[in-house]
Amino acid sequence: MSELTEFEQGLVIGVLIGEGSFGGDGKQPQVTVRMHTRHQALFELLMRLFPRTKLYGPYHHGDRSYYQWMARGQALVEDVLPLLERSLLADYDGHAAARFDEMTTKYADYIARVRSRADT
Repeated sequence: MSELTEFEQGLVIGVLIGEGSFGGDGKQPQVTVRMHTRHQALFELLMRLFPRTKLYGPYHHGDRSYYQWMARGQALVEDVLPLLERSLLADYDGHAAARFDEMTTKYADYIARVRSRADT
């Protein structure tokens, strides 16, 4: 993954604060962004910036059409988490910071294992 510009870093952090969901599936952490298909260009940018992440969709349910971007596994731990850890989420959005802290605490062992494999 290439280094993000300051603008790209700010844009990604803003999208994750406003639209991101910080959680997991019980085994590994994940960050998810789900938005209307009219935001396709933003999803394409996320995929260019974080090529190891996944983009799902478009999905069509009733009158809703959306994409879902997910970062988990190595892509989350090595590419997305460092950006979020460097940011001052709590200064901008306490709720997002609390959800991020909850996720990283709940999945601390998983995150440590992925990082230790990257160090070897």
